[in-house]
Amino acid sequence: MNSPVDIQSLFNADSKVLRSLSKSIEISYDRLKWYFQSNKCPVGEDRHKILEYFQISEVSLKVAWEVFDSHVREQLKRNEILDDVAKALTSEPKEVYTSKYGKLYQNDCLDLMSHFEDEKFDLIFADPPFNLNKLYPSKMNDNIAEHKYIEWMEDWLVECVRLLKDGGSLFIYNLPKWNSKVVNFLERHLTFRNWIAISMKYSLPIPGRLYPSHYSLIYFCKGEKPRAFHPDRIPMDICPKCYGDLKDYGGYKSKMNPAGVNISDVWTDIPPVRHAKYKRRNGSNELSIKLLDRIIEMSSNPGDTVFDPFGGSGSTYIVSELKQRLWIGCEIGPPEEIVQRFSIIDSEKVFLEKHRDNLNTLFTDKVRKERLKRGLWTDETIDKPSKQATFDL
Repeated sequence: MNSPVDIQSLFNADSKVLRSLSKSIEISYDRLKWYFQSNKCPVGEDRHKILEYFQISEVSLKVAWEVFDSHVREQLKRNEILDDVAKALTSEPKEVYTSKYGKLYQNDCLDLMSHFEDEKFDLIFADPPFNLNKLYPSKMNDNIAEHKYIEWMEDWLVECVRLLKDGGSLFIYNLPKWNSKVVNFLERHLTFRNWIAISMKYSLPIPGRLYPSHYSLIYFCKGEKPRAFHPDRIPMDICPKCYGDLKDYGGYKSKMNPAGVNISDVWTDIPPVRHAKYKRRNGSNELSIKLLDRIIEMSSNPGDTVFDPFGGSGSTYIVSELKQRLWIGCEIGPPEEIVQRFSIIDSEKVFLEKHRDNLNTLFTDKVRKERLKRGLWTDETIDKPSKQATFDL
């Protein structure tokens, strides 16, 4: 039997799903489609067929169609329709994995967050489904009406605000379209820090639109300023063929900071994980651990607690574990791929260490050697005045 929750997904169901349901319930496809797409509550014999098929009460059916008549209001007062909801909220979260530093739960994130006390986390990172009609292992509906998607985002964002410690940081990774819808909402509760553009590279044009070339990462903190903020520096941009400068620093070369260049709000050095060789999650895109490394390094300290409500491939949890952050994770779908990833965490550590060897320096070892071979300047070869400040770009 289906549950009352299944009815909600049918308001945005495709024709294939409705045709299948039409045969099962024995209601014509056209009439069933009209009920869901025009938001008209079924009546008469059709109502009885739907009640019997889904094994729900008439009040539950009316609530699904947002019909709040006197009968429904009376039942709500008696809390008869809320029994299942109350039971779900009081049930214990399902813990599926424990590591040295963290715990993973298989739950709906809203259910899990409702169990946590206020101001529990130092850093929250969220990479929710993008509502692009993708098929996830959890079988969740990733193609709902726009207003419903925004309402859902605001539901879990309110919980994130409640759970964030004073001075804590919140990062939301999503399409620019969706993040733009929630910035004003978040600014009622938190302090806006940055809109970070993370470059993505495709080659297919989209007719009638500008070429989309970035994902959005919005960054907020709770309170006036973040308690932790120590971003990495990155090497200068260098031509990969001749190893010459890609930017003319003119007479400021001697003032360049040998620890590297300041990070801007446009990140071009962290491409999405697309090659199957490096993927830990079947069938879907996943975030590079380089991205989580940068966020966690910048916005937390060892021993801080990190929360990611949308586990995905587990990149947040892997990086948190390697950086000795306490972490709590949540994944509504099968958690096996995340758990399996911890069995190869040593290889993830090697990859991350190699990546970090190329940070917080003006030139990587390879680039430095090639430039010296070609007689190009490095921070060691430039004459520096005895008393001068470095130039923070």
